[in-house]
Amino acid sequence: MKLKYTAAWVGLTAAAMVTATACGSDGARTAAETADKAVDKADTIMAALTRATDRTEKLGSAEVRTTTELGTGEPVAMDGTYSWGDGYAFDAEMDTEAAQMQELTDSPTVRTLFVGGAYYYDIDPQPAGPLAGKEWMKIDGSAVFGESGAAAMSEAGGEGSPADSMKGLKYASDVEDLGKETVNGKPTTHYRAVLDEQDLGRFKEALKGADSMFDSTFGGGSVTTDVWVGAKNLPVRLKQDFGAMTVTMDFDRWGATKNIVAPPADQVGDLTQEVKDAGLQQG
Repeated sequence: MKLKYTAAWVGLTAAAMVTATACGSDGARTAAETADKAVDKADTIMAALTRATDRTEKLGSAEVRTTTELGTGEPVAMDGTYSWGDGYAFDAEMDTEAAQMQELTDSPTVRTLFVGGAYYYDIDPQPAGPLAGKEWMKIDGSAVFGESGAAAMSEAGGEGSPADSMKGLKYASDVEDLGKETVNGKPTTHYRAVLDEQDLGRFKEALKGADSMFDSTFGGGSVTTDVWVGAKNLPVRLKQDFGAMTVTMDFDRWGATKNIVAPPADQVGDLTQEVKDAGLQQG
């Protein structure tokens, strides 16, 4: 198994979570400074985004199609249920070949869970090693974000949902209304917000910490968020760009009720330490 590449894609599937939590930390000072600079148009935009944030947070879950791009090959798609009503979790299908996990499963897709700060991958039982006879592979978030980044995220309650991405927009140093657009066959209004590095607060540890695998990927230090808001003040699409990475989330159905839980412990092989030992959080 190409462990390094596989672990890198673990981080990429986490990208939406990283940018979301990164946007919602040191709020009071930055929000006050932003408010002092606000003009009427910006206030109108922020009012619309606040309504969309409130609706997103209230509904608590959605069926989502997520695409992650690095500009180095084919995008990696994940389709499934994302939940944030009682802690952030998702249950999605991911392309096996794109993740270079063919050595672990014959299935064309890999069922991928995120529960309790850890990633779980549905694999074929292996003949030897930590995955011998196991149905699932586990990699803890600390192997992706580094110990400091994982601690920073834990201090904020471990959240990282689309609702948190929306809430983070209030700290943006620049917001725009880009007008009406049709997305996925739905009429929307396209908004854009930019969060500079100083707006990221303690979550710079997750993105730029010495032991975070995102350190080189994050690049210039700002996060650009585009959101297309449709009927009933709900996002139709959410896109975040930071450094070399772009994550796009398309929302197909809101208020999904699927319960997301971790696999039984006796079916799980934990590769967290192997990933850390390989120094992959640097890669």
